[in-house]
Amino acid sequence: MAKMLAATLLLSMAIRPALTKINLWSSSAEELVLGTAIVESGLTYLKQHGDGPALGLWQIEPATHEDLYTNFLNYRPELGSKLMELRSPNLSMGENLATNLMYGAAVCRLCYYRMPDALPAAGDIEGQASFWKQHYNTLLGAGTVSKYVYKVQQVLKEA
Repeated sequence: MAKMLAATLLLSMAIRPALTKINLWSSSAEELVLGTAIVESGLTYLKQHGDGPALGLWQIEPATHEDLYTNFLNYRPELGSKLMELRSPNLSMGENLATNLMYGAAVCRLCYYRMPDALPAAGDIEGQASFWKQHYNTLLGAGTVSKYVYKVQQVLKEA
C-alpha cells in the first residue's frame, strides 16, 4: 500500500511558501491547493494512473501547464517571473511539475487564480469542492464534490 505525504508538512513546507513567493497566499487559497492535492493524487502519486498525462501531486496536464504560460502568464510577466523563480532550472517543465512541490503548488494556485470567480472562504470545504469541480476537475472530469469533501475530511482528521 502506498504511503501518503503528510498534509501538514506539504502545507507548511511547500504550499504556504510557494503561494507566498508568488504573492497569492491566503488561508482559503492554501486550503484549496492542499485539498486539490489530496483529491487529485491522494498525496501519493506523481504520475496519473494508466496512460494519462497528468503530473505531480496536483495532477496537472502538460497541455494545461503550457496554456497557463501561453494565454495567461505571457500577459503577466511579473507573475510569470515569480513562478519561474520556483522552477528548478536543471529539470524539464514536466520534471518540475512531477517532482518540484513548490512549483506544482504555485501552478495549481495560478490555475485557480486565472478564474474570474472569488475563492470560497477558508474552512468551507463544500465550497472548495464545488470550486475545484467547476474550475479544476471540470464538469466532464471523473471527480465529484462529495468525493472531494470526503477525502479532504479524512486526511485532515488524521493530520
